Amino acid sequence: MNTHVAALQLMALQGVLGAFDTLYHHELTETLAQRVSARRELAIHALRALIYALLFVGLACWEWHGALAVVLVAVFGVEIVLTLWDFVVEDRTRLLPATERVTHTVLAINGGVFLTLLALQLPGWTMQPTGLAWHPHGWLSVFLVVCGLGVGLSGLRDAFAALRLGRMDAQAPDAVSFDDVKRMVLVTGATGFVGRHLVRALLRDGHEVIALTRQPKAAAWSFDGRVRCIDSLDVLSPALRVDVVVNLAGARILGPRWSSARKEALRRSRVGLTRTLVAWIARAEHKPFLLLNASAIGYYGIQRIGDETALTETAPPQPMFMSDLCREWEQAAGEAAQHGVQVECMRFGLVLGVGGALPMMLLPIQLGLGGRLGSGRQWLSWIHVDDVVRAMAHRWRQALAHPALGTLRATNFTAPEVVTQAGFSRAAARVWHRPSFMPTPGWPMRLVLGEQADLLLEGQRVAPRRLEEEGFVFRFPALEPALRSLK
Repeated sequence: MNTHVAALQLMALQGVLGAFDTLYHHELTETLAQRVSARRELAIHALRALIYALLFVGLACWEWHGALAVVLVAVFGVEIVLTLWDFVVEDRTRLLPATERVTHTVLAINGGVFLTLLALQLPGWTMQPTGLAWHPHGWLSVFLVVCGLGVGLSGLRDAFAALRLGRMDAQAPDAVSFDDVKRMVLVTGATGFVGRHLVRALLRDGHEVIALTRQPKAAAWSFDGRVRCIDSLDVLSPALRVDVVVNLAGARILGPRWSSARKEALRRSRVGLTRTLVAWIARAEHKPFLLLNASAIGYYGIQRIGDETALTETAPPQPMFMSDLCREWEQAAGEAAQHGVQVECMRFGLVLGVGGALPMMLLPIQLGLGGRLGSGRQWLSWIHVDDVVRAMAHRWRQALAHPALGTLRATNFTAPEVVTQAGFSRAAARVWHRPSFMPTPGWPMRLVLGEQADLLLEGQRVAPRRLEEEGFVFRFPALEPALRSLK
């Protein structure tokens, strides 16, 4: 095997490793395109990916002779500088998981060997007349071209994501005012979709934050070291004064079928953790005046297709798992009322933002495959993530203005405008300039997801009655402007 072919084989391996790193780490586990803090990293990735696209396609079937060999060296030099810059930016903005660090190390070693073998060809290439010499290598060349096209598309995706995040950062909402007094706030689920927005808003308003998380080091990194991150409540002194507790923790509800084991895991992550939190409140020498506890409109069960009744906070639960889960969760939080704490249960609708469930919901629409899901007539109650944080601040201020110690109350966190699922698809298609004509039948989802399919195929028309009666003003009361803000 000659040196040139060996270099191209290592380049093909580089493409495979790079694809794994991009898909598994950048897209799946780290979700960089959803993090404003990753904007610069995405921009570097975009530029480097476009360079790699040129190199994959350019080296797949051609030799770079004469002055072009010097150009090739210069291009690789730029790629090396971008890679080193990427390392610096990554270390400043996030804590890389072990698998990503190992992958980067293997990529660096493989890339170094590849560059060494390619460098052995350059003296001979520079002696040739300037030009691209056609020299294909069968299926190896085909694979390299495919890698080039793939990495080029990935670069374009990262470039658009960086631009979008830049626009969102520039259009960031005004600071939210929680309290004139600076408080100590304990947040569970702080690294989740809603939790990240809440913690940043609290920090901007001057409050101190303690985050209970399974990965305290990574969490501290993501908040620039401005948050005290702990993995157990036992490390907190009973004498520590915590004024407000916000409980957002809970395993993702959409996922594997709701087997008995899965249901028990969901209960542990919500009901079990909440009981642990209440037990800590019971031990605390200084009780918080407020517990804001997450819940969901799943509390109301499902609503019959065609039923236009608006469900307010007084609507009853139903005898089904998702309703029972929310009810038990709220009951566990309500035990804190016995210790003089005001307990506010926040029944979230679908939260729209750069993250959470929205990107997966938009994927078929962005691919031009959007349309109704099942009948399309099921109600979809939603709320913009900015209004979630603002509504939390509102409930906080209401608890101070109208103290009712030792009480348990619930509030619907949904926007005034409720749409059908088909209406949501049409609105998203208009915003992203895509068609919306492809129906998705409900029976395959019921076959795969079982009882969990009710979350997608059934719905609830939930009204934010309490927020409206208290004069809360939504920043995004209607769906289409909310979606446009996230484009």
